[in-house]
Parts: sequence; structure tokens; C-alpha cells
Amino acid sequence: MTRKIFNTDKAPSAIGAYSQAVKAGDTVYLSGAIPLVPATMELVSDDVKTQIVQVFDNLEAVCVAAGGSFDHVVKLTVFLTDLADFPLVNEVMEQRFSEPYPARAAIGVASLPRNVAVEVEGVMYLGD
Repeated sequence: MTRKIFNTDKAPSAIGAYSQAVKAGDTVYLSGAIPLVPATMELVSDDVKTQIVQVFDNLEAVCVAAGGSFDHVVKLTVFLTDLADFPLVNEVMEQRFSEPYPARAAIGVASLPRNVAVEVEGVMYLGD
């Protein structure tokens, strides 16, 4: 099986030994996106909603670089350091995604890289 790797400067560069996205067949696996501003690699804001918006901006940039869009996302996993922020994720997703919405899981975690409040990873399907 061949794999194709995708990277874009419109999303934060990898902080470690991973790729922003990997395509295997018609499926693209999107690495976890955190709320860093791509140009500076700094946290966008301490405000959680602003962080969530930046995460989806970063994830969308990787989707586009891999030849897709949010319409192709079939699964998301959301990691939050405070599950009380989950309604904000729903609010932002309703603005950014169209029905039918992707499958999703939300997981409360003790901490995330760079002490951010949210990280989102996904799976995109580019087949028929």
C-alpha cells in the first residue's frame, strides 16, 4: 500500500515525528490540530472559543491541502481539558460543517500539548 503525505504552511507545522495528514487509499487521516497560529506557532488566545475556531481553521487547511474539505470529513475526535467547553465545540461545528455531520467523539483529558484547551483529529474520505 502506498501512502501520500500532506503538509501545508496554512496550518501549524508538525511538533514532532508525524505528518499533518496521511492518505491511504481513499482515506485521509488528519493529525490532531491545536490552536496555534501557523505563521508564528504561538497560541491564538487564552479564550477557549477562539481556540476552537483556530483548531477548525487549521484542520480545514489540512483538509484542503489533502484535496478535500469539511464535506469529506467522516469522523472527528475532540479532546478537551474541560468538558464544560463542549457546547462551544457544537456551536463552532454548526457554523463550519453541514449536515449530515461527521461522526464524533469527545474526550476529556488532563492536558494537551502547549497547554491548549482543545485538540481535534479527524478522518476524511475522498472516494465515491
